[in-house]
Amino acid sequence: MTLDEGVSLLYLLASVLFILGLKQLSSPKGARQGNFTAALGMIIAIVASLTVIHPSGARIILMTVAVVIGALVGAVMARRVKMTAMPQMVAAFNGVGGGAAALVSVGEYTRLISGSSHGVVLAIAVVFSVVVGSVSFAGSAVAFAKLQEVMTGVPITYSGQQVVNGVVLLGIIAFAVDIIGFSASIPVLVILLLVSLLLGVAFVLPIGGADMPVVISLLNAFTGLAVAASGFALGNTVLIVGGTLVGASGTLLTMMMSDAMGRSLSNVLFAAVGKVTESSSATVGIAGQDQNVRAGTADDIGVLLSYSQKVIVVPGYGLAVAQAQHVVRELADLLEKKGVEVKYAIHPVAGRMPGHMNVLLAEADVKYDQLKEMDEINDEFKLADVALIVGANDVVNPAAKTDPGSPIYGMPILNAEDAKNIVFMKRSMRPGFAGIDNQLMFDPKTIMLFGDAKDSLTKLVAAVKSS
Repeated sequence: MTLDEGVSLLYLLASVLFILGLKQLSSPKGARQGNFTAALGMIIAIVASLTVIHPSGARIILMTVAVVIGALVGAVMARRVKMTAMPQMVAAFNGVGGGAAALVSVGEYTRLISGSSHGVVLAIAVVFSVVVGSVSFAGSAVAFAKLQEVMTGVPITYSGQQVVNGVVLLGIIAFAVDIIGFSASIPVLVILLLVSLLLGVAFVLPIGGADMPVVISLLNAFTGLAVAASGFALGNTVLIVGGTLVGASGTLLTMMMSDAMGRSLSNVLFAAVGKVTESSSATVGIAGQDQNVRAGTADDIGVLLSYSQKVIVVPGYGLAVAQAQHVVRELADLLEKKGVEVKYAIHPVAGRMPGHMNVLLAEADVKYDQLKEMDEINDEFKLADVALIVGANDVVNPAAKTDPGSPIYGMPILNAEDAKNIVFMKRSMRPGFAGIDNQLMFDPKTIMLFGDAKDSLTKLVAAVKSS
């Protein structure tokens, strides 16, 4: 067997492991193993790629050092990142992948031009990788800044924005056509990269926090496609396979999340949902709504939970912010010991990234069979004695079904309003990412428990123990 044949077999093995890992990731039970399977495939792919570089060359030393540094940085970041910051980490890593694909394509194009070994197909692959990778890098950077609250999560718009974006897009098309059909110019390629970065920033700025899960998923698909294109430029099979898998799965996930929000992808990207409306109560305190809000105490709610037969927990980003996943599981365990049936209702876009709540609760060792997707759990709310909403907001807002003028109208929601009693745990009356009031807070069946989710849940645990 020749070296090239051995490398090809290793690439095939790595590709198979990528596919198996992706399959395992489709279920919470296999997600952990899926990560290990895909990681093993990546290790095999890296080793195979390093073997095709001549051992005496300086490049293999530089690449080995880069791999070691990257592995150490990634391991440290993954170990230290808090669950609340997981969306930011995903955005950052995704952006780095897109940027790397773009730079690799530029480097390979430079090398081939110097040897007069370029063609139309290569130029198309390079241009695609540079444009899409740069958009993914810059867009992910803006998404990271919004999620990290370095900049406002409210959509940033200005007069003539569509015209500016159109001019930038036309510029990208013009530079791309020039590179593919007329000139092999590195300066033009660099200009194309810079203009594409500008488009990435302009693309994400007008998108609000409510739509960040969809944006992260879409940018992830962009990165996969950029990596696949760079694989064509390098002639690397495993990059083509891996990038195509990421691009395809990211695209499908984006479409599924758009459907879960009851909106088209174009509406998500261009409708600027997330801007606080004038009627919003974002600045209205509890005192301004005293006549409509029924506030409760942890002791009273603890008794209500203890004497219930069925409780459905609705987790949201507030649960992640308070790092209260372990306490909510402790509360569920106590209730189950009292004979109460406890389930968790998971909305597809709860949190700030796809699957955020599943990952959060899995970290607290919540049983997989207790995690119920929206379509599976919605009919059960009318049988529940209590819907315990912990830090969620927009995903239980009845305006999605009752108010045609609402920006979230048509979005499928969890039917928490059908429960016999509703316990709404929030810090304040401020609206969620969509920036609109939630009338469920004023429902006669609703009891508000104000405060930090972890502190409130800890008090509920004590109340249930003493009841």
